[in-house]
Amino acid sequence: MLSRITSAGRFPLHYQLAHLIAISDTASRGNTPTNSQQLFREMRSISYPEDVRNVQIVLFAEYPDVLAQVAAVAKTFYKFTRKTTGNEERNVFIDVVCDMLTNADATFLTDLSESVRETARLIDTPANILTTDVLVEEALHVAKSLGCKTTLYRGEQLLEAGFGGIYHVGKAGPTPPAFVVLSHEVPESTETIALVGKGVVYDTGGLQIKGKTGMPNMKRDMGGAAGMLEAFAALVKNGFSQTIHVCLCIVENNVSPIANKPDDVITMLSGKSVEINNTDAEGRLILADGVYYAREYLKATTIFDMATLTGAQAYMTGRMHGAAMTNDDELEAAIIKAGKKSGDLVAPMLFAPDLFYPDLKSPIADMRNSNLGKMEGPPSAVAGLFIGAHIEFGEGLRWLHLDIAAPAECGDRGTGYGPALFTTLLGQHTNVPLLRQ
Repeated sequence: MLSRITSAGRFPLHYQLAHLIAISDTASRGNTPTNSQQLFREMRSISYPEDVRNVQIVLFAEYPDVLAQVAAVAKTFYKFTRKTTGNEERNVFIDVVCDMLTNADATFLTDLSESVRETARLIDTPANILTTDVLVEEALHVAKSLGCKTTLYRGEQLLEAGFGGIYHVGKAGPTPPAFVVLSHEVPESTETIALVGKGVVYDTGGLQIKGKTGMPNMKRDMGGAAGMLEAFAALVKNGFSQTIHVCLCIVENNVSPIANKPDDVITMLSGKSVEINNTDAEGRLILADGVYYAREYLKATTIFDMATLTGAQAYMTGRMHGAAMTNDDELEAAIIKAGKKSGDLVAPMLFAPDLFYPDLKSPIADMRNSNLGKMEGPPSAVAGLFIGAHIEFGEGLRWLHLDIAAPAECGDRGTGYGPALFTTLLGQHTNVPLLRQ
């Protein structure tokens, strides 16, 4: 029977109640050598009978491949559903067969699996349930479970504190915009890291409204915030030894008489003025406030921002690779390497503010928030440069922008992109041997 299995694929056994999956041990240089994407596809294709409540998985893996392959399995067991039949959650058990695995590794893999699934749950939850207020409560619940310090600005407090980007994007929503910071502070820390996430719980496009095919599934526009929140949780749970903050920029981009209009000029937290010519380019407005806060108030030495920012990202790096732009060569190489190790793949995009930032020039303000005409730069890179402009493109620190518009979802479901990537990238600061190898 085993001879009937090709070098890669799935072979069903015993009336489809058991499955044998083999994945290739070769991969292209742009793929992950773990081939976790293939494992994800094969696991995702399995249909479980409604009466199955327990799923047992035995994973044979080499030590360097364990993290990506466990994360790939976790991504296929979705949490959110409102189906009235067959919606009972299954108990999933993964036995990893790998001699080198330690107890600390096993604890981390359990935490990572939960973070991946929680990220996907938040992305899959529609905005009539996951309002801005509810996403704030989700963040505060994580903070309480970790014992972290929290900072919260909400509604008019944002305007009073100068958060012009977050406030003006979110003021038209049915629930107020918010900015939430969770802080894990270590007195002897030699580095301060900030994870900044775009948390648009729903994006109608604003007054320049999306069409009937462009708006569905815009509940996923908070995927950056979800991924950063859960990456932060997994790192802190596993003994992160440096100061780290997660900053969540939470809004709903909706339509109302007080919504942003094209031609409006707003003032950002950075003090820079922005002429709005595209109300559907809202994510960069809220992230600009977030990264500025991380630099000026948290004194971050390294800032990561992650967002489902531009539809153009899929044309730049495809549907499986996030698009990364950074002012630091070593950080670019590190996140590409972490992507291959974690299975959350990453490809670089151009960092050339001297060439492309002029695409955002405005005759009446410091910049526009988009370019609706002929551009010199790639749209996804120009969007990232708008964010970077508010921190002088990372001058004096390390800054990395990650656009995950496409890899955040697959087949109308969240993929849980983010926690595996950032725990791998920053794992040298944990007590997990698997991350420190």
